[in-house]
Amino acid sequence: MALILHRALNQLSGLPRRVSAAFWLQSGACAVVAWTLLHGGTAVAPAARTVADNASAGSMEATSSAPGMPAHPASAPPPSSSMQLVAPPGPAAEQPALSTTDVIVTPNDTLDHIFRRLKLNLADLASLRSLPGMRAHLDSLRPGESLHFTHKDGALFGLECRLNESQTLKVSREPSGLKADVLQNPLETRSRTVRGVIDHSLFEAVAAAGANDQTAVALADIFGWDIDFVLDVRPGDAFVLTYDQIWRDGAYLKDGPIQAAAFVNHGREFRAVRYTDPEGGSHYYTPEGRSLHKAFLRAPVDFTRVSSRFNSARWHPILNRIRAHQGVDYAAPLGTPVRAAGDGRIRFAGRKGGYGNLVEIEHSSSVMTVYGHLSRFAKETRVGTHVTQGKVIAYVGMTGLATGPHLHYEYRVNGVFKNPQTVILPGAAPIDARWRVDFLARSAPLLASLDAQPGPMLVSR
Repeated sequence: MALILHRALNQLSGLPRRVSAAFWLQSGACAVVAWTLLHGGTAVAPAARTVADNASAGSMEATSSAPGMPAHPASAPPPSSSMQLVAPPGPAAEQPALSTTDVIVTPNDTLDHIFRRLKLNLADLASLRSLPGMRAHLDSLRPGESLHFTHKDGALFGLECRLNESQTLKVSREPSGLKADVLQNPLETRSRTVRGVIDHSLFEAVAAAGANDQTAVALADIFGWDIDFVLDVRPGDAFVLTYDQIWRDGAYLKDGPIQAAAFVNHGREFRAVRYTDPEGGSHYYTPEGRSLHKAFLRAPVDFTRVSSRFNSARWHPILNRIRAHQGVDYAAPLGTPVRAAGDGRIRFAGRKGGYGNLVEIEHSSSVMTVYGHLSRFAKETRVGTHVTQGKVIAYVGMTGLATGPHLHYEYRVNGVFKNPQTVILPGAAPIDARWRVDFLARSAPLLASLDAQPGPMLVSR
């Protein structure tokens, strides 16, 4: 090393006297390095910038050095400061990702069963059920609803489920434990008017207009006391209806109730408007305030066809002789629910001759309805039991003198048989006089919507 230093000094002494400052700096640095290595000084850290680098870059950083000590850049801490070189940290250890599982509730499912299937900690379920108001929500699971679980290593970190159309239950894990919140999802109601003409069926015409099957069913229910939508509807019949659409978070959810409707059947127009009275009851009325609800259903069963009409001189298919058919036979699949045509009390429920299994209902001192050829009775169908209109009382069968599954239905007034399809049915009470002014004011714009000229917005979703 002494020889290297000696040669360097000789080179310096032989150079011209006017040389650049960079040259002198580089030469000085070489001398310092040589001196340090010769005397066993501290090695220079590879990451440190050399004075030569600074000089070549035109840097004006000042350096200070002493024998046995490395040179420090001006930006480094002063020599008197203690420094500890720490290696840069490596990549942080990744936390295991949370697992998510969606569960569709099946019949007879409980949250306890679901927790056990997913191998979740039952202590978390106990904590969840102990939260205020949570037990009722968690114990009312409905088949078909979806539950979204977030978990890790058996611990529950999150749970989401929809309580109803406007509320969502959200469970999350916080440092203090599980927390549950009920989030509100506000519903938006939009009014929509559609119209159509029937070519083949009411359902096809309503669908072509842009509404759903449930709206077609509602339309048939509104006018069902005046129009037989199985037998009386013909091609060319027309309808117009104004109904609500329910939206949530900007997305269409479902059709709401019909607010006003008109139906033209065989050239005769029927109109209806929905009114909710101050006591919360909602019913359909004519524009004049007469109730469309009748005291009796025109047909107490969903049937596929009328297999035998009211006829005073019908040839009986089993007895092979002329015998009056004093009711209407509605053909329907075995087990189809049969409903009470009106409010009343069950006078008879049992087996009776050619009727097979039979139910008789007294509706007043003068009116009685009869339901025959039943396969079985509903659980609460017993003599003396009061029933309301539409309540299921039995199921379609073919007991007694029957060649196929159907309901034999009779309507009697003071013991006299009347044709159920043509008899004038008594109506329900009209709008309460106390609310008539409010009814007229609120129904006017709804009825006016039925007369509005159709436009592109009326049939677009």
